[in-house]
Amino acid sequence: MTAPGVPHALFTARSMSAHNRAEMRAVFDTALKLAERGRLVLRVPHEVKPVQNKRGMHYHYRPEVFLGLQGATEFSFPRERFRLGPDEVCIIPAGVPHGEVVHAGPAQPFRNLVAGFYNNTLSLHFAHEARPGKPDIEVIEFFDAPNLEVFLTLANTTASTHSTQGPARDHVLKGLLLALLGLFRNIVETGTGGLNSDIGKVFQAKCLVREQFANAELGVQRIAELLGCSPDYLSHLFHTETKERLTHYIQRIRIEGSVLALETSSLTIAEIAYASGFSDPAYFARVFKQHKGATPQVYRTRLEAQRRLLDVQPKTVYHDHLDYTHGVPHGKETPAAGQ
Repeated sequence: MTAPGVPHALFTARSMSAHNRAEMRAVFDTALKLAERGRLVLRVPHEVKPVQNKRGMHYHYRPEVFLGLQGATEFSFPRERFRLGPDEVCIIPAGVPHGEVVHAGPAQPFRNLVAGFYNNTLSLHFAHEARPGKPDIEVIEFFDAPNLEVFLTLANTTASTHSTQGPARDHVLKGLLLALLGLFRNIVETGTGGLNSDIGKVFQAKCLVREQFANAELGVQRIAELLGCSPDYLSHLFHTETKERLTHYIQRIRIEGSVLALETSSLTIAEIAYASGFSDPAYFARVFKQHKGATPQVYRTRLEAQRRLLDVQPKTVYHDHLDYTHGVPHGKETPAAGQ
């Protein structure tokens, strides 16, 4: 039995065939044409408090992109619900809790295309209805993406732009969508499939940790049970492939999640500890300090100090004065020595 929230197909998924790749190219070609004509519907959940543990929901450290192909996906979020149908795209920002229930169409089974992001790797998979209402991976491919930050920037900027208002909003969204979909299209055509050091059980272990880091019971023993191997074998394999101990990787991923919470939420330190998979806030503080050189509270205080420093910085620096507003001088400052 797989861990909650982890698609079973992560352990049995087939790589895409030449036929699958051709179909994926056609999907992106169609989406690009629709976006060019302004007919690709974009759906993005409203802003919510990130990295919350919500029953029946999960979240990721990176955004996810869904393209509706057949049938519909019923997305649920802490404050809203919406359906994603054919010729529609959904971007779920990092840290946003969500649940998914899928429905077949009147004459077609459910199907969509999903993009996920990892470290220097992105995944593209076709999803189908594995059990009533439950999506799972049909076929999947992983692509080396040294320019992963470009994909992430486009996805995040598209999501944030969607919630803004302005005279050029629709034009900006169209350009961002075209760029993001075009990059997906290109990587399917020219990208190198495979995972290099993330092959097999190592990648599966990483997926489990990233999907289940909030589960305090998830450790090397539990991961090995799910993968059908011994803890010693898995630990040795993981260290050989990644040069990092699996126990350290689990801690590091949990700390990554806690940093995101410290940066973007007002949750208490104890709440962040529990949401990051630590059952003891005091132990969480010690591990956090080992990784970041400061306790969570000190880290948050430094972030707040940096934000205050940015708030008092001038907008523009002139040779004889500083401008703190949009065009109105704040006042002349004493020139620096030598000016």
